[in-house]
Amino acid sequence: MAINLDTLVINLIVNIIVLSPVLWISGRLLAGKDKAKFTDALWIVVLGTIIGGIFSYFFDGLIAAIILLFIWLALVKHFFDTGWLKAFIIAVVAILIWIVIAVIIGIIVGIAIIGGGLIL
Repeated sequence: MAINLDTLVINLIVNIIVLSPVLWISGRLLAGKDKAKFTDALWIVVLGTIIGGIFSYFFDGLIAAIILLFIWLALVKHFFDTGWLKAFIIAVVAILIWIVIAVIIGIIVGIAIIGGGLIL
């Protein structure tokens, strides 16, 4: 059994592009611009993705998901220099920001497809 490195690398690149800016914005809103640097958000995403990929290879299920959640929160707590509760709130706000961006992109793409004559 080997870890699928190409999937891990693709996942890492996508997460850096998508998650880093959202996590950075959320961190700046809640932890402040002095504590939440973009490089910190990059490190959180890179380490979280790599640790999560390796951890998910060996473990599965609800307990593993809860442990991964704590790992991500610990990374946010460490790099943004916050407490556990604020790390959790930063994560929740990052998810909400990501949902808003995804809906906006979905609306734009939907309008472009309908406006372009491609009705699905």
